[in-house]
Amino acid sequence: MLNILWTSFFIISFIAALIQSFCFGNTAVWSEICNQLFATATSAFQLALNLTGMLAFWLGLLKIAEKSGITEMLAKALRPLFRVIMPEVPSNSPAIGSIVMNMAANILGLDNAATPMGLKAMEQLQQHNKDKNTASDAQIMFIVINASAITVLPISILMYRHLQGSLNPSAVFVPILLATSCSTLAGFLAVAFTQKLKIFNRTILLYLFGLIALVGGICAYFYHLSPEARLTYSETCGNALILFFVTAFLCAGAFKKLNLYETFIEGAKEGFQIAVQIIPYLVAMLTAIAVLRYSGVLNGIVWGFEHLFTALGVNTDFIPALPTALMKPLSGNGARAMMLETMQNYGADSFPAFVSSVMQGSTETTLYVIALYFGAVKISRTRSALPCALFADFVGITAAIIFSYLFYEG
Repeated sequence: MLNILWTSFFIISFIAALIQSFCFGNTAVWSEICNQLFATATSAFQLALNLTGMLAFWLGLLKIAEKSGITEMLAKALRPLFRVIMPEVPSNSPAIGSIVMNMAANILGLDNAATPMGLKAMEQLQQHNKDKNTASDAQIMFIVINASAITVLPISILMYRHLQGSLNPSAVFVPILLATSCSTLAGFLAVAFTQKLKIFNRTILLYLFGLIALVGGICAYFYHLSPEARLTYSETCGNALILFFVTAFLCAGAFKKLNLYETFIEGAKEGFQIAVQIIPYLVAMLTAIAVLRYSGVLNGIVWGFEHLFTALGVNTDFIPALPTALMKPLSGNGARAMMLETMQNYGADSFPAFVSSVMQGSTETTLYVIALYFGAVKISRTRSALPCALFADFVGITAAIIFSYLFYEG
């Protein structure tokens, strides 16, 4: 699937560039594509290099958490759920603890911690995978949930809105929470349907209602705060949680009388090895995305949607935010750039900027996540992972548009 997608990006993009050159006389597009192609290949390597430090640091801490028993303790709380949604993974597998910690970091918006923990989880799930070249059911479930993970504290989005001059930067907090919840639920149900899991039982419903209660409680708490307090609390909570994780891991390791330094180094070495493995996959996917973006294909898609919705008589006020939605599954940096461009062109408190912000927080960078995570364990056949993840993206973006209309106060 990734091979077909990667090839399609290049072919479609170069065809679009040829059309612009010969039909519209826009020969500058060739220069732009070539420049971006080489620049993106370089930046992909730099991204992997920057990621090396985070991987080494967090996997070092995660190794301490594993040996001190923290991941095992977390895994116990969710074993009944994982027996149903990942039946082929042994209940005592360390992968469950890593998955739990990855999900917790995603929910809390701790991206720097979530990625290393997720890569570690994929590596551990690969140990239970019989066909090492093909994604297992458990890996597909994990990837789709990860790619559509609920984000309770969208700190970076609130900060960007604040820096762009928004009078109420946290107004998008509740719509983002609701949209990303819809995305995660859609992704989970899509995988459950394809894998024929028996999800309508007491165990899953209990965990599901517990998650809804947790998200709803956090949503209600932040909703009743003033806009300034929401922004301050979100940033403070994110920083406090990172420090709490680090302190808790170290204290637990010290209590177990571990050699913390040696244990940390052991995990950090694993992080370095993973970072080296993912470089080719990042270069391949990010260069293809760059070509797609700068060939004008995305602008053509937006133009097509605008005319389609206009013909159907649908309100098209959200159309200027669509570039963010189209870029989000492809590139986090690209989607962020589109969101900031929308804020600058229409105003930070405009409706297009509001929709763009909610879209940015509603889904993950699906293709980047799939290339990164499957590349780390050298899996080339991703089976239903990409279709299910893209379905979750579609639901998340649609929900973002709907909730933006419901919550926006211009």
